This record gives sequence, C-alpha cells and structure tokens, in this order.
Amino acid sequence: MTDQAKNARPQATPKVAAGALFVDERDRLMLVRPTYKSHWDIPGGYVEEGESPLSACTREVYEELGLRVTIGPLLTVDWAPRPDEGDKVLFIFDGGTLSTDQLSAVAFRDGEIAEWAFVEAGQLDELTIPRLARRLRASMQARKQGFAYLEEGAVPAKV
Repeated sequence: MTDQAKNARPQATPKVAAGALFVDERDRLMLVRPTYKSHWDIPGGYVEEGESPLSACTREVYEELGLRVTIGPLLTVDWAPRPDEGDKVLFIFDGGTLSTDQLSAVAFRDGEIAEWAFVEAGQLDELTIPRLARRLRASMQARKQGFAYLEEGAVPAKV
C-alpha cells in the first residue's frame, strides 16, 4: 500500500434518492402522505443499485401512484448530510402538470402512500419537515429560473 493510499481520507458514500415535483394548473405542488412517515413528501424514493436517478424517479412514481409519465428536466440536486441517517444526495425532477385523467387514474400500488393532495407552497411548513420544505420551495423556484444546486435544502452562500 502506498503512503498516499494509507493517508487517504474516507470517501463519502451517500444514499441517493430521486423524486418528482408535480403541479396543478394553479401551480400548487403535489404532496403524498406515506404510511411509514410522520410527514408528507413528494412521490419518489431511493435509487437502487445500477439504476439512474431518473429511472428511479420514473419507477417510484409508477409504484407509488400507478402513473406511467415522462419525467421532465432535473430541477435541483441537494447535498443533505444527516448524522442520524447518513449523507444523502437528492435529485428532484420536474414531473410537470398532471391532467384530470391522470389524477383520476392515481392508484396506490405498493401500499406506501395513503393519500395525495395539491398544496400551496405556504403550507409546506405545516405538512412536512423543514429541510424538505426548503428543498421543495427551491425546486419550485427552479421550475421558473432553471436548475439549482442545494445544500440541506437551500442554495449555499457564496464562498
């Protein structure tokens, strides 16, 4: 083993997750209420081994909502270190606007979701956890202004 290898710092091995930000015609965002969490979230979940974040997002939307949709562009990537859960890299893609027909076809296929609702951005603090509320607000802004890199749900201060 070389001296360089002996002195190397441990590399990050974050969990990777991906979700879809869906909106309605009033620009409210879709939240889902998972059966296994105390707060609301967006459709999505962890990336499986060998799977891309985009493929994971598409798969999770189908598993959770029963919808086969074309996922749009990447809105945000969030570096979210969590001492209690481990480091995470979270990708949020633009799911676009769901039609009335799509909404009527929503089916909770895997039992992980109890209900869904469209909510105003101002309701996020009461429905979800602070870091997710920040991430979702930044992702809504990215729909208008373009991609954003986040750290713990917010655009980092310039260094």
